[in-house]
Amino acid sequence: MQRRSLLTILGAATALPHGPLWAQAPEKPKLTIAVGGKNLLYYLPLTIAETQGYFKAEGLDVTIADFAGGSRALQALVGGSADIVSGAFEHTINMQIKGQRLRAFALQGRAPQIVLGVNPKTMPNFKTVADLKGKKLGVTAPGSSTNVLANFVLAKAGLKPGDVSIIGVGAGSGAVAAMRAGQIDAISNLDPVITLLARSGDLKIVSDTRLVAEADKVFGGPMPAGCLYTAQSFIDKNPATVQAITNAIVRANKWIQQAGPSDIIKAVPESYLLGDRAVYVDAFLAAKGALSPDGSIPEAGAETARRALASIDKEIAAATHIDLKAVWTNDFVKKANAKYR
Repeated sequence: MQRRSLLTILGAATALPHGPLWAQAPEKPKLTIAVGGKNLLYYLPLTIAETQGYFKAEGLDVTIADFAGGSRALQALVGGSADIVSGAFEHTINMQIKGQRLRAFALQGRAPQIVLGVNPKTMPNFKTVADLKGKKLGVTAPGSSTNVLANFVLAKAGLKPGDVSIIGVGAGSGAVAAMRAGQIDAISNLDPVITLLARSGDLKIVSDTRLVAEADKVFGGPMPAGCLYTAQSFIDKNPATVQAITNAIVRANKWIQQAGPSDIIKAVPESYLLGDRAVYVDAFLAAKGALSPDGSIPEAGAETARRALASIDKEIAAATHIDLKAVWTNDFVKKANAKYR
């Protein structure tokens, strides 16, 4: 009996690589995450997961590829040069219409944090959004979430996307320079760009979705913003990898909620500060409430996003086959929160 028991134990040990313990190891530990404007507070959890070593702690070797805007990051995923995107939630809905099955699995922002404002120099007599007709409007990149929000606000004022000239200005010093030089009449962008421009008097805020209550009012419900999303096929093939990434992001979300201004300054690269630490601190404090505390995607979020997109996109408005349950999941977040309380 003893010999048989020993053989049984040895056999079980040999089988371990195919069992539960082995399944927890990331199937693809080396991977690339694409992001459109890594320096933005919109994506702060991604940076914190990187600088605090949370990706490495989960057994991951992550390369973060930074692009001028979310639409470019999406292109990297579709083109195969990135495995996952740190980007706007609504892209998952847009791409389903185009036959691409993408799914969000961890939330970074519970409000878009996008601010639409006008240039006091070129539009000193601005009164309403309708005044933007025929003007130049800067966004991070055409087709990005900053463009979507701008279109949404314009539509509420009776303007069509073609009524303004959309110009990609990026998410950093280039956007600031474009406003200050009068190259654009209005801007749809995020922090720290917005706080920097507002403090220097180069921006008059029109719509501010850094405030969760304001965002809910603008969109008529919870509007999920920055998230981690990827192809459904990637999730199916690499569930342990997706879980590891989710664990890192959830840890980052929780770290941010406990962090003070000095903690943030130490945790982000100097280049994020745009030459002014005080501005970055103000931007962080303005955006903190809009960042997700635990990575969970709100139940009604997908419908809010669909409704917002439908108001500016005829194809989405006419679509009757959108499967909103297929564009998000909280399965990985629930496990991450159980592990990191």
